[in-house]
Amino acid sequence: MVSVRTRPAALNLTPAAEQRIADLMAKAPEGTVGVKLSTPRRGCSGLAYSVDYVTEAKAFDEKIETPGGTFYVDGSSILYLIGSTMDWVEDDFTAGFTFQNPNAKGSCGCGESFTV
Repeated sequence: MVSVRTRPAALNLTPAAEQRIADLMAKAPEGTVGVKLSTPRRGCSGLAYSVDYVTEAKAFDEKIETPGGTFYVDGSSILYLIGSTMDWVEDDFTAGFTFQNPNAKGSCGCGESFTV
């Protein structure tokens, strides 16, 4: 008998992050299929987190179904994000997604970018 191990999620979403995805999808432009996280090269430390609407899924994107809509993680960014937790945080002055990334070895002073 072969035992099959469940593959761990590439990225964990908090309930607040899932709610924010639902809010984004509720007002998404026509043709939007989901919200996507990627890690483009930019900033002081090299990589940044970017969340955007997408109109099509790419073959190697990780697909995460949430109660409010589909969330994608860019296939070329997965290795930088495995085991991370994405949250949505709001206070009186700011609002935004935050990331607890065990793969990040450092980040810039402003928190805009990270290095692995």
